[in-house]
Amino acid sequence: MGKRNRQYLKVNCWWQILIFTGIVLAVISCKGDGHTLNETPTRGKIRISVDESYKLLIDAEISTFTTIYTYAEITAEYKPEYDVLSDFINDSVKVIVTNQKPTEDQIEYLREEQVIVRTVTFAYDALALIVNKENPDSLLDYGTVEEIFRGEITSWKEISPDSGLGKIAVIFDNTKSGNIRYFKEKFDITGNLPDNFYAVNNNEEVINYISDNRNGLGIISVNWISDKDDSLSMSFINKIKVIAISHPFMEPDIYYRPYQGSIYEKSYPFTREVYLVSRETFAGLGSGFISWVAGEKGQRIVLKSGLVPATMPIRLIQVRNQ
Repeated sequence: MGKRNRQYLKVNCWWQILIFTGIVLAVISCKGDGHTLNETPTRGKIRISVDESYKLLIDAEISTFTTIYTYAEITAEYKPEYDVLSDFINDSVKVIVTNQKPTEDQIEYLREEQVIVRTVTFAYDALALIVNKENPDSLLDYGTVEEIFRGEITSWKEISPDSGLGKIAVIFDNTKSGNIRYFKEKFDITGNLPDNFYAVNNNEEVINYISDNRNGLGIISVNWISDKDDSLSMSFINKIKVIAISHPFMEPDIYYRPYQGSIYEKSYPFTREVYLVSRETFAGLGSGFISWVAGEKGQRIVLKSGLVPATMPIRLIQVRNQ
């Protein structure tokens, strides 16, 4: 072999090494950014962190989305609100579903890390108060609910003197829950809750406890009992009774349950927004999923679930008994 050929092979070998090294570094770099080279709005693999209150809804959204886009894989991890926000701030996930937006301090911290937070309101939810089927009370004044949370009312007899029930046991889903945070903020409660408030682990456990205990008063997201086409949701609603609540600024003798019409009109007093929050730095699968949920097909799933869509027009139909 001539000298010129040996030099050519040596140069060619070095170019191959450099190209291979460049590819390896590029792949490592992309993995360090949390996405792969081929991730798009409709393909790839991501984890999202979701408030456990919305398990039934988000399961339905993911199932439909990944059926349409077969190269997309989305794994939802269901947690209390506090842990969901912690995952987001700590960069464990790029997308979350929550009732609580990141605070201004958290947004400023992320901005200093060159992360832009994007928030989309995609649904309106309500918190339902539920009781055992044997509980004769089915109506509560707004002021009575506030007095229960302040510890000023602790017995069913204080609400209905003829009640055969005893001390009220208020059951909520988790000590780190957004459900209990909502009511503490609503009623401006800064200290500890009364001694008759008890935390379990999730909304399903609240429902099961109330179905077995006559003295219980449970707090759950209405999403768990609102989808009439979901067998699991209907099995829950058949176990308990949903309380109707008066509105503090409306006629005192009119009571509202957390149905879609009263959530939309805010005549039911305990309503809230549901957010999709992203910290993605590129148009990846998380961005695609958010756009889809906020679009027509995703909003139809929100409507079917018994919540109120936030990004599509709503038409209320009043049914009159003849």
